[in-house]
Amino acid sequence: MRAICVIVVLAVSGVAFGGNPLFGGWYADPEGIIIGDEYWVFPTYSAPYDRQLHFDAFSSKDLVTWEKHERIIDQGAISWLRRALWAPAIVVKGGKFYLFFGANDVRPGEIGGIGVAVADRPGGPYKDLLGKPLIGEIHNGAQPIDQFVFLDTDGQYYMIYGGWRHCNIVRLKDDFTGLLPFEDGVTFKEITPKGYVEGPVMFMREGKYYFMWSEGGWGGPNYSVAYAIADSPLGPFERIGKVLQQDPEVATGAGHHSVIHDAGADIWYAVYHRRPLGERDANHRVTCMDRMYFDEDGFIKPIKITHEGVERRTLGGGDKAGRQVQEGGMEK
Repeated sequence: MRAICVIVVLAVSGVAFGGNPLFGGWYADPEGIIIGDEYWVFPTYSAPYDRQLHFDAFSSKDLVTWEKHERIIDQGAISWLRRALWAPAIVVKGGKFYLFFGANDVRPGEIGGIGVAVADRPGGPYKDLLGKPLIGEIHNGAQPIDQFVFLDTDGQYYMIYGGWRHCNIVRLKDDFTGLLPFEDGVTFKEITPKGYVEGPVMFMREGKYYFMWSEGGWGGPNYSVAYAIADSPLGPFERIGKVLQQDPEVATGAGHHSVIHDAGADIWYAVYHRRPLGERDANHRVTCMDRMYFDEDGFIKPIKITHEGVERRTLGGGDKAGRQVQEGGMEK
């Protein structure tokens, strides 16, 4: 089932902006990507854990009008899901769409962790690929949640994941049915930088690996995003500083983001969640988008969170931007 939602803010110049939040409803942990000539956002349904039993997705051709794709996957498609369906990550490969997810807020000895589902269309419906978790145990102290899939320049898919202040990186098999050990025989490598809590993101720019993550408590006002830069997806990652955080005049709890790169125009966007001013319910989170800029030395400038959001922009069906998809897990 689909629905159309439109939020338009007109700047003084008369240019159309999408406005923040991007769409109505409580949504968090957004994965933002480009598929063809459309922008897509796959968020967590923000509700008490026992009610987090489905994902919706949203698509737009212009960053202003968003189409809602309801229940692209739910508990009917995941036999082992019982609660806490979190943080979707999406990969396009071989004409299929692979949706990675965390489920059940798993603890040692429980069934749950990171799973993967597959569909013929980005809007689903998705079905469980394995019928069980891809990663279902605790390794290096990292809870198996908040997975992010990254395609390196050599064609290797990596998954970066982890809660409880620990972050692991693993190599994925080409069909996403399992993991591959590294050359030293280790399967789970810890790459936790200082200050890391959860929500990892990785992308490449000018030959460097940018690693971003969320810090602080997700339910409080000080939730935020920091980053590091390295020459390898394995790091080492030395924390540079905080780049996304609350603004007491706009919103609080700005964090758990993803990154969209419009390669045709070399425009970078941060897609993130935040809490409206005055909201005290931890689950009252909304999905927003603002521009992300780099300085002349390649460092990320502080991201200004706004009510206006980003400017209206279409990708076109045949340009480079339309073919490019986010480095965080999509085929190039």
